[in-house]
Amino acid sequence: MNDELQHLKNLGKTSAQWLHAVGIHSASDLRRLGAVNAYKAVRTRGFRASKVLLYAIEGALLDVHWNDIPAERKEALNQQLDGKIAVQKNNREF
Repeated sequence: MNDELQHLKNLGKTSAQWLHAVGIHSASDLRRLGAVNAYKAVRTRGFRASKVLLYAIEGALLDVHWNDIPAERKEALNQQLDGKIAVQKNNREF
């Protein structure tokens, strides 16, 4: 099986299966939802994904290893996840 998600950096068989289970089947699906919404969907479905999945998805979107994402960006993702900031992925106006 040629799984587009598994070809993205940081995403393996299990994370791809979780994403498929919530209706994310391609890189464009992932980009459209963004890391936080994709992670929320996986968690809402009941999968026991750690925050590393959140960072892995962000890294996949940026084409970098999840551990190379700056601490400030990880914190921003966590704040968005916690609802402390209401920022849409493609609507960042300052």
